[in-house]
Amino acid sequence: MINHRRACFAVAAAIAALAAAPVFAADAPGKGKILAGFFEEWSIYYAGYGLANLESNGSAAKLTHLIYAFANVTPTGCAIADPWADFENNNLAPVGGIPDTWPVFGNFAEIPKLRQLHPNLKMLISLGGASAANTAGFVQAASTAAGRKALASSCIDMFINGNVGSDWNGPITIPGLFDGFNIDWEFPTAGDKQNFTALLAEFRAQLDALGAQTGKHYILSYDGPAGSQNYTNIELAKTAKLVDFITIDGYNYAGSWDTQTNHASPLFDSRQNPDFGQGLSINDTVNAYLKAGVPPQKYVMGVPLYGAGWTGVPNHNHGLYQSSTGPSPVPNANGAGLCPDLSGNTPGCDTLLTPGVATYSTLAKLTANGYYKNYDLERVAVSLYSPSAETFYTYDDPVTAGLKMWYVNARGLGGGFVWALKDDDAKGTMVKTMANALRIP
Repeated sequence: MINHRRACFAVAAAIAALAAAPVFAADAPGKGKILAGFFEEWSIYYAGYGLANLESNGSAAKLTHLIYAFANVTPTGCAIADPWADFENNNLAPVGGIPDTWPVFGNFAEIPKLRQLHPNLKMLISLGGASAANTAGFVQAASTAAGRKALASSCIDMFINGNVGSDWNGPITIPGLFDGFNIDWEFPTAGDKQNFTALLAEFRAQLDALGAQTGKHYILSYDGPAGSQNYTNIELAKTAKLVDFITIDGYNYAGSWDTQTNHASPLFDSRQNPDFGQGLSINDTVNAYLKAGVPPQKYVMGVPLYGAGWTGVPNHNHGLYQSSTGPSPVPNANGAGLCPDLSGNTPGCDTLLTPGVATYSTLAKLTANGYYKNYDLERVAVSLYSPSAETFYTYDDPVTAGLKMWYVNARGLGGGFVWALKDDDAKGTMVKTMANALRIP
């Protein structure tokens, strides 16, 4: 086991060596850096995590961008994914103790309160997400000029103009609810390549036209995949010119869909890695995007606030690069024992309620419950292993998250983001660690 201080200094030296001196000097840490966090609308359910928690634990004060996930995408326009969570639930804890104003409730009532308390915090809504229906909606809408125009117009009316829908109180309108969009099409195929670019161009044109009337710049970004099988289907240089930044996944390089354990979010590759040379590291993804013409300052690196896990892992090499018998079972949120019921009806389980993954909040408690931590300095990755449970987790902790943000600074990248905010610990440790490393006040 390696102590945190040694890990920091050893890897910081390697990261510094990567950066060309002019890039490092020209991009001072903290200057214009982005620290974004995805807030899942369903966080309010089993996890019991609302925007009020984000404010009370101090994380909201550290973010530059809050990205609300998700709105649905249909072939004809945007659609509300969950009206109850978005604007109907009148039982949410209020952000900063500020009361709701009838008739708007739900998460959409809390967003303006965060804006009131943090005027510089930008609010984006993410469109799409990982569902077949949303992917199909993007494919069809983006395939024609009329479809692209209708989708952009619908989304702007709903989330910028604020005509979000209606309930038993009548029409619900919240002008200026969001400052822009994160387009999360997972993922364009080779046949969608030009259509994706054209869709972004349509959003950019309509947002700019609205901005000419209001005097405001509206933000446009998109979610960039980490795997080459997906990002090669995007015109990276062209799309980068149309957006303010790209939130690029820095995770899922490995997972319980693999039979052998590996690091899920490593910064670097290693010849010790059985999958060496396959582009399965953040550094490989960064190099590919920059080589394709994405400006470094538009590359915003994703850091997962969850880990991937396997069980039936033999006690060799701290469980790394070993065979497994399947996904790790769901642990209890306090780190002791296993969840007895994945239905969501029993409190106290890890809030993801899914075998093969667990939140940072839960994983941080496992070292007190039979697991030991191991740092892989060459790959800038950390893992947990229990010999008795034969269970292995790969995840990020404050050491690796901080070092990744040092890398962001060294390479002149735009910043970082987390998926997802509810998965941090109660103090917001991971968000605050990343803000500190990026020198965001």
